[in-house]
Amino acid sequence: MAEIIIPFVPEVVRCLAPLKKQLGYLPNYNDNIKKLKESMVDLKNESSSIENRVNDDKSKGKKIEEKVQKWQEKVANLLESATNILENEATADNLPCLKRLFTRYKLSKKAAREGKAIGKLLEAATRFHEVSYRPNYRYLWLKIKRDKDYVAFESRIPALKAIQNALYDDKISIIGVYGMPGVGKTTLVEEVARLAEEAEEDKRFDQMVFSEVSRTPDVKKIQMEIAEQIGLTLDKETEHARASMLYAQLKKSRKILVILDNVWTELHLKDVGIPFGDEHKGCKVLLTTRGRDLLSRMGSEADVRMDILNEEEAWRLFEVKLGNDGLIRRMKSTATQIVKQCGGLPIALEPIAKALRNKTESECWKNALHELRMPTENNFHRELRKAYTAIKLSYDALKGEQLKKIFQLCSLMPKSFFASDLFKYCIGLDIFRGIDMEDARNTLYALVHELKDSCLLLEGYSCREFSMHDVVHDVAILIACGEQKEFLVRNGDVWEWPDKDALKKCYAISWIDSSGGELPEGLECPQLELLLLSSKHSSVDVNIPRSFFTGMRELKVVDLTNMQLFSLPSSIDLLLNLRTLCLDHGTLGDITIIGELKNLEILSLIGSDIVEFPEELGKLTKLRLLDLTNCFHLKVIAANLIASFTRLEELYMSNCFVEWKVEDEGSSSKRSKASLDELMPLPRLTTLEIAVENDNALPEGFFVRELERFRILIGDRSFEPPVILSKDWFRISRSQFLILDHQSLRMLKLKLNCKTICSRKLQGIRKVDYLCLDKFQGVKNILFELDTQGFSQLKHLLVQNNPDLLFIVDSREIVDCDAFPLLELLSLQNLINLKTICVDRLSTESFAELRTMKVENCDELSNIFVLSTTKCLPSLQRIAVIKCNKMKEIFAIGGEEPDVADNSNANEKIEFAQIRYLSLGNLPELKSFFCELRGPSMSPNRRETQEGLTASTGDSEIIVEDMPDTWTSLFNEKVVLPNLEALELCEINAKSIWDNQTPCCFQCLTRLIVWGCQKLKFVFYASMIKSLEQLQHLEIRNCTGLEVIISEEGLESFSFHSNENNQLHVPKQPFFSFEKIFPNLEELGLSVKDIMMLLQGDFPQDRLFGSLKDMEVRDDDSASVPNALLEKFHRLENLNLSFCSYKELFSNGGQVHLIKKLELICLNDLECLWIPNSNMGGSILQNLEILKVDSCQKLMNLVTPSGAKSLVRLESLTIYGCSAMTQVVISEGDAAAAKEEIVFIKLKSLDLHHLDSLTSFSSGNYTFRFPSLEYLWVIGCPKMKIFTAGDLRTLTESVCYGYGHGEWRSDSNINKIIHQLHEEKLLEKPSMSEV
Repeated sequence: MAEIIIPFVPEVVRCLAPLKKQLGYLPNYNDNIKKLKESMVDLKNESSSIENRVNDDKSKGKKIEEKVQKWQEKVANLLESATNILENEATADNLPCLKRLFTRYKLSKKAAREGKAIGKLLEAATRFHEVSYRPNYRYLWLKIKRDKDYVAFESRIPALKAIQNALYDDKISIIGVYGMPGVGKTTLVEEVARLAEEAEEDKRFDQMVFSEVSRTPDVKKIQMEIAEQIGLTLDKETEHARASMLYAQLKKSRKILVILDNVWTELHLKDVGIPFGDEHKGCKVLLTTRGRDLLSRMGSEADVRMDILNEEEAWRLFEVKLGNDGLIRRMKSTATQIVKQCGGLPIALEPIAKALRNKTESECWKNALHELRMPTENNFHRELRKAYTAIKLSYDALKGEQLKKIFQLCSLMPKSFFASDLFKYCIGLDIFRGIDMEDARNTLYALVHELKDSCLLLEGYSCREFSMHDVVHDVAILIACGEQKEFLVRNGDVWEWPDKDALKKCYAISWIDSSGGELPEGLECPQLELLLLSSKHSSVDVNIPRSFFTGMRELKVVDLTNMQLFSLPSSIDLLLNLRTLCLDHGTLGDITIIGELKNLEILSLIGSDIVEFPEELGKLTKLRLLDLTNCFHLKVIAANLIASFTRLEELYMSNCFVEWKVEDEGSSSKRSKASLDELMPLPRLTTLEIAVENDNALPEGFFVRELERFRILIGDRSFEPPVILSKDWFRISRSQFLILDHQSLRMLKLKLNCKTICSRKLQGIRKVDYLCLDKFQGVKNILFELDTQGFSQLKHLLVQNNPDLLFIVDSREIVDCDAFPLLELLSLQNLINLKTICVDRLSTESFAELRTMKVENCDELSNIFVLSTTKCLPSLQRIAVIKCNKMKEIFAIGGEEPDVADNSNANEKIEFAQIRYLSLGNLPELKSFFCELRGPSMSPNRRETQEGLTASTGDSEIIVEDMPDTWTSLFNEKVVLPNLEALELCEINAKSIWDNQTPCCFQCLTRLIVWGCQKLKFVFYASMIKSLEQLQHLEIRNCTGLEVIISEEGLESFSFHSNENNQLHVPKQPFFSFEKIFPNLEELGLSVKDIMMLLQGDFPQDRLFGSLKDMEVRDDDSASVPNALLEKFHRLENLNLSFCSYKELFSNGGQVHLIKKLELICLNDLECLWIPNSNMGGSILQNLEILKVDSCQKLMNLVTPSGAKSLVRLESLTIYGCSAMTQVVISEGDAAAAKEEIVFIKLKSLDLHHLDSLTSFSSGNYTFRFPSLEYLWVIGCPKMKIFTAGDLRTLTESVCYGYGHGEWRSDSNINKIIHQLHEEKLLEKPSMSEV
């Protein structure tokens, strides 16, 4: 029996266990209630502690951990539940016995359960080491700062792209953005950050932080701002300790961008705690500042300049910020002038627009314009307060009073000015005291560049030209006035002088481009030190009263520019303190009175009409600078006059061909002439610019004396660069090869037509850095006949038209120096007997700095250089070889005959790493770009061909390797040009351009031009296509032997030949993807037949040429532009149509409305742009900005009135050589009778040139308005009697009617000017000599 029961006992016990637990709640009631009360106390204490920690962290801006928040919610619920249990426990004792037992059972059970739950919460609380965290502010700053009205401008794209490229460059750690105050630097970097944040495919940064540094950097503030954005608590007291913590945390971030905005002074990143460079490759630092110099000091590796907005962008920003389209339409005229006055500066445009947003009265707008034109401190402290403050702070940050004086002086200059003019004023005002002019000039240029780097000055058209933004200019004037230096500055208008009290306070008066003709008498300006007056038109007589200078006796600088004076006022001799006198571009008459200005140090007569420099000026014994540049009429200088200027330091006489005394000229001469010998003893002379037509006037040793800078022209005065023709294959790159002499310090040009110059007179020639030898007879070897020291300082060498020259370098007898070690540019032209440039192999030190080389019309040359090693010419970047009939290779490498067993160099690549531009044209015998020569002594240019494989030089044999008849590619497999950007080929007899073995050696190519290469079978190998993704410009012309464009040996070729139906043949399964061909091609030049074959292919055009912007179409026989041409290229902006048979253009519209630039050249059948009275004239060219019409002989008019109205964006219109054109805008009867208004709102430049039949711009009775017109040329239009028959309103009041530098006629009535010029026959075609 026991055996039967025992097995069931464990199961019975297991079943009874829960019952035991249930039965235990009642006897354990008191214990469970007691434990619950104790647990509740512990939980309340812990909850209170947590609550305190939570509140403390919330006050610090921290976020509470989600688990802590849930814990607090559970605690609240649990305490409420436990409290209910205790409340019920207090009333349970009053219940009847049986019910009391049942209630106690339930309460005990609940108490036990809640007590267990409380225990778990208490245990969880022990794990709360941190109850909060710092929020991720990675992009919060960006969301706060983001401008909802941000406008993306096209001019900002290059700067934005440059920053993005630098951010993606692993070699760059610090990027700097600089620009003038208020130009939009902060906005741009915020946009960069926004784009980085929104990037989906390539998240460049895990974190981005931002801190504004401000003028006085607070390192602790910067540290705390960065730390907060990356969730770091900086609880250390010292700066160094905080920097260490921040440094360690930033190092943990794999990719982080740190933006430091508005940096004024040098900030040491390590002091802040920002790792960069090799310390942390993933950390990029982006700086914004106002000066480039600061970026340099902070180690910026990529500097990006921010410029002002262009006019169109400025108008768009004004519209956006104004936000009232209806208002701006009503105030359009005034608004346009306001925007123009703000000069594209956002910090000026935005507050003005916002201030005018709700101003509906025209008086308010006109008052705003007036305040912009005549700024005062009051109106700057209103709408333009921010602009004034920003610029004033930049001024205050300038170091040194000298720099601040230069800044204020720049505000008195014209809109665009030369540093040389500023220098003359500085000397006159004694800003550079106690130093010679050479040191003063260097100091000035350094200070001016410092202002430019601080963006308080803007760059001009040349390296020596600068300008000042209008708003900066106005602030500068106010600053000067605030420093008790009253400046009176006016631009334009007639002479309207302020009251007497204001004049008495004036320190400087600058009145530029006035149209007035008479100056007032009796002005009292006792404090005036500087007076700048210039006339807008040199043809206007300016009457200066005799006593004009009587009340200005403190004057130190006087500049009267562009004035027709005839004589100077007698009161000028009262100016005993005058140190600088400038009478540039004036009609002067008698100037002998200038000799009375005994303290004069600078006399400038640039471009004046003086014929003789009078001997009375010899009294100017303190003269330090004399400038007679471009005094074309000056012929005579009195003898011994120059010798009297014993303190003269700088003499400028360029383009001033004086009749100097020559050696063989005896006493029989009618008048005494100055001699160049007078220059020799001048002890202080450091600068000389002079032109001497007769080399017999040169004294011996003329070049020996020490000069810091000189520009000397000896002989024939014409050194003109070649004319760039529109049909020239070399037209794009030609400018890259011109020798520009304006930056050269020591320049010598020799052009002698008759005989050789005495060698004794050329002693010292080696000191030049720019040398031009033109028709320089008798010299066979430039080096060492002219300089046995190898021209160690020469940087630019131009040699042309020298039939005697055999060698540039023949060092066979003199081998102790290197040839041209500093030469940067070499141009050889029309040297018909030049055998070789360098007789021996080129050493690695010779021509080591050569960057640009051009060889043209040198028929005896067979190559450019024979290099001793591939390391020669390490700096060469540009090569042009043109019309050299015997040229066989561009370069050859020569060395000793190698050991037969030594094949180590057999497959060595020849890399020309720096070459970027290569132009080869009209070279009928050219076989290859490069070949190898073997032999102990080589001079391959004198070799005798031995069946194309061997050559001899003296007794030595030259072996020309790798040049078999079958070698037909221009670039073989050994040549590597990894950085070549532009390749231009014309009439090269190669069958292929590239070798198929090196398809990836031209990956940087952006421009390819191929003209007239008749033997060329194809242009590209298919294997090359992927390496040509950078190609942007492609021209293929007149290559009659071309069979395919893209070819692959052994594979089906991509043929561009048409089939019987004139359709493009495309393989059904091409071996490469069409959408990957030339994805970045922007310019394309083909014949229209080739283009049509491309268009008729069944592949996607938008991807084949998706980036194409520029197209040139030539020699098309169609009657109008093919519609498909305009429909297929959806991004086409610039269209050139040349030598086509079109009778009309755009008959079907197409995509022509996208065109921005249209050139029509030699369309001799063209009768109209589109069919008259069609629906095409309304808005067909509404985006056109530039229109040029050249030699379209049947074109009688250009546009209809409706077509003219559509040209709302036109800025430049040029019409040249259209002999049948009678008017530009055709007259249509009904509309003309109604005085219809036609406005060319943006037209700035209008050029009417050589139009034989033109009678007027329009003969219709229209009202024409040209509110933006600045330049109007009417040249060679003999039948033009009036400009328009109807009303005319223009911005300009001048017409240019002359050739060369141009002659101008001014009047407020343009029709009157045209009529006068017609009556005076000044619109007739000039003779060839006049041209």
